[in-house]
Amino acid sequence: MKTILISFSAFCALILFASCAQAAEKTELDLRTVDQLDLNRYLGKWYEIARFDHSFERGLEACTAEYSLRPDNKIRVINSGYKMGNTKKQVSEGKAKFLNPESEPGKLKVSFFLWFYGDYNVLELDQENYSYVLIGGSSDKYLWILSRTPTLPDDIKNSLLEKATKRGYDVSKLIWVNQDRNL
Repeated sequence: MKTILISFSAFCALILFASCAQAAEKTELDLRTVDQLDLNRYLGKWYEIARFDHSFERGLEACTAEYSLRPDNKIRVINSGYKMGNTKKQVSEGKAKFLNPESEPGKLKVSFFLWFYGDYNVLELDQENYSYVLIGGSSDKYLWILSRTPTLPDDIKNSLLEKATKRGYDVSKLIWVNQDRNL
């Protein structure tokens, strides 16, 4: 009985140690957003270069996001793409709003259904030309790389991947979006 008790105690200690080690390995996300965002320069068409997989975009290619100002000062969001092998474009219309544009201009909320909003964090942005952006959600399940053009130079892609990794994202999960369709 004493041997079983010692073995059980050792097993519990091993589980506790493994749990602590696993928790220590999990990186906390760095969700700090950009300090400046000029909405007028941000509006317009963006091409989805890469994304994490999620049900609402699964199997889509040639994806774009178009942002424009609405009369109520919210942002109109039109996301579109094609199901692989299909010629009919799928379109979703939503809206976005700033949480606190003065103190956190890179933090927005986006909704595609009624009043249910998700986080839209502008993590990295080409401040000079507004030609590429790294977007994250509030968890490690959402990450996008967007560009004003259907492709990005490798040095910019690599820089964004490095920055996303430093922020705690597992960039090996990224799906690189096919933008080869004639739009």
